[in-house]
Amino acid sequence: MTREEARNKAREIVSKMTIEEKASQLRYDAPAVERLGIPAYNWWNEGIHGVARAGTATLFPQAIGLAATFDEDLLKEIGNVTATEARAKYNAFSGEGDRTIYKGLTFWAPNVNIFRDPRWGRGHETYGEDPFLTSRLGVSFVEGMQGDPEGDGPTAGRTMKVAACAKHFAVHSGPEALRHGFDAKVSQKDLRETYLPAFKALVTEAKVEAVMGAYNRVNGEVCCGSKTLIEDILRGEWKFEGHYVSDCWAIRDFHEHHKVTANAEESAALAIGHGCDVNCGNTYLHLLRAYQEGLVSEEQITTAAERLFTTRYLLGIMPDQHSEFDSIPYTETTSVKHIRLSEHAAEEGVVLLKNDGVLPVDICKTGTIGIIGPNADSRDSLTGNYHGTASHYVTVAEGIRKFAAINNVRVLYSAGSEIYEKKSEALAEDYDRLSEAEAVCRNSDVIVLALGLNESLEGEEMDTGNHVGSGDKTDLMLPESQRRLMETVAEAAGNKPVILVLMAGSDIDLGYAGEHFGAILDAWYPGEQGGTAIAKILFGEVSPSGKLPVTFYNSLDELPEFTDYSMEGRTYRFMKHHAQYPFGFGLTYGDIRVETVAAGFDAMSKQVTMDIGVRNRADRGTADVVEIYVKALEAPDDERLNWSLCGIKRVELDAGESGQIQIVIDERALESVNDAGEFAIESHCFRFYIGTSQPDEVSVMLSGKKPVELEITI
Repeated sequence: MTREEARNKAREIVSKMTIEEKASQLRYDAPAVERLGIPAYNWWNEGIHGVARAGTATLFPQAIGLAATFDEDLLKEIGNVTATEARAKYNAFSGEGDRTIYKGLTFWAPNVNIFRDPRWGRGHETYGEDPFLTSRLGVSFVEGMQGDPEGDGPTAGRTMKVAACAKHFAVHSGPEALRHGFDAKVSQKDLRETYLPAFKALVTEAKVEAVMGAYNRVNGEVCCGSKTLIEDILRGEWKFEGHYVSDCWAIRDFHEHHKVTANAEESAALAIGHGCDVNCGNTYLHLLRAYQEGLVSEEQITTAAERLFTTRYLLGIMPDQHSEFDSIPYTETTSVKHIRLSEHAAEEGVVLLKNDGVLPVDICKTGTIGIIGPNADSRDSLTGNYHGTASHYVTVAEGIRKFAAINNVRVLYSAGSEIYEKKSEALAEDYDRLSEAEAVCRNSDVIVLALGLNESLEGEEMDTGNHVGSGDKTDLMLPESQRRLMETVAEAAGNKPVILVLMAGSDIDLGYAGEHFGAILDAWYPGEQGGTAIAKILFGEVSPSGKLPVTFYNSLDELPEFTDYSMEGRTYRFMKHHAQYPFGFGLTYGDIRVETVAAGFDAMSKQVTMDIGVRNRADRGTADVVEIYVKALEAPDDERLNWSLCGIKRVELDAGESGQIQIVIDERALESVNDAGEFAIESHCFRFYIGTSQPDEVSVMLSGKKPVELEITI
């Protein structure tokens, strides 16, 4: 069904409703309209890394771990699998008459906010700090979830599989504790160059069906009632035709915290007046009173209802509709194929930050493996937030034990510490597990130390949030209990190899670990099969190939205040100091290098096409990511200090194998943004860097490889 056909059907059915019925449909928990045969529908569903909060579903790595794959094709496949399981569950649930929360087909995912500051607790829900990477992965994920009903591909004209949602629009990345009344002040340059590109890509390229507004204000306007954001940019400039939904209870914030309205009626009027169609919350219960007071017109209510029923018709879920997805059985959830995809995603997302030769571990030459750490045998460290329930979890300890059992290797285990509490037993002394960790170290040949965070320490406002409830981090350090454990293990291990497996969703200070441990793996929150994937990498069955989607800073002193939304000094594009571990960095067990580059510029499309020759110089196969960065050389008003990512391509080569890839650089990569937020190609000369990392000094030093440089004049 085309959008125009769906819109006509929506207009027809909405025209039969009373104003009370129309207003009722703008709630996230829309009730049935029985006299018209319309069933109840709940718009609230979560799915940033698999179907969430609706029972058992395949649990993929958290979004930041998916971002570390730099793999557009993988994100599209995961989006498609998520949609398949969503349909399977919807068919089963609705067949049982269950149309309650988390049981529908409108998913509030992906989160394409820019992870501009490592303190933000929800940053691990995103695809990292770079607008280009976020755009490409977000577009792929949405295309996988929705299919391509409005395009010209193989699924054109078909029913939308599920409806995705780009959130949180816009300029939203903490602080969590202030979000309900915070006004994000942002320049037009930063707005257009950093905060909006991913949203624009999802709307104009992927035709995302929904956009969710953020809690905060932007330059004085509340996001869920912003003329600038919703009317002028989203629906005006970008021609968005889908529906707009508020973040949950964000409209209530208009009068309770932002103080831009006096009461709920005025808040409802402001939101719907600027195009917010669905209220996640209860403020739209006051719409009819606002209508009676002349604050809201029936036309505004009708328009919103028509947009929402257009989506329901596009999904093929109205009573008079049938679609090819109605026959997807419940058994499609957590299938072997889907679980294997989760495992593969975890493998691709693990980032090897350091390796002095201890990896991969030769298990055939190892007598005893010591596993230590509060995240070693923890399911919480696999999941991240906004997660579903897996049918089977494999922790790091369980993954290692499987390999060890096959090879008759002894395993010793100690949690060593709690994740942040000082002791494990109520009557014990502080740090009561350190002596056990020492014993494990002294009796093991190799030590795997699994540390990090979980959703109780970095997450949304209501999470533990370092014991103060905000969800944000206050620093880049691991909790004291884990720092003490690191020091204990470093001393007790002596010259024995120690491999740190970090499981967290953000930048953690790894200065001590880098000095004292032979290898560091960043595994993020790797999903239900994370332990299997990590074990495969530890023992060399799989080569790591992930890349950092965020910068690891040396100190927060290098960054502006958390509440400062200027991009100056933030992220790899604008930072003025060396990184501890740079964006885009990640080692492998192989040695893939860019050897040749041939580039051509098309004056008509303003695209640069690069044909790239790559070779694996190592004696073992591996995957890696070819990254292209660009810097304009003649744009005097371009304030970008550094280069920007403009092309990515995963490659996989056997030992000694060579290959050819092609990457097309879009015109947008050549454009600069001025202070007025206007895009233009202001330079005729550009320098491109083509390699497997950034061209910065730290990446070159850590990887031992320097990207190929190429200047192009257009």
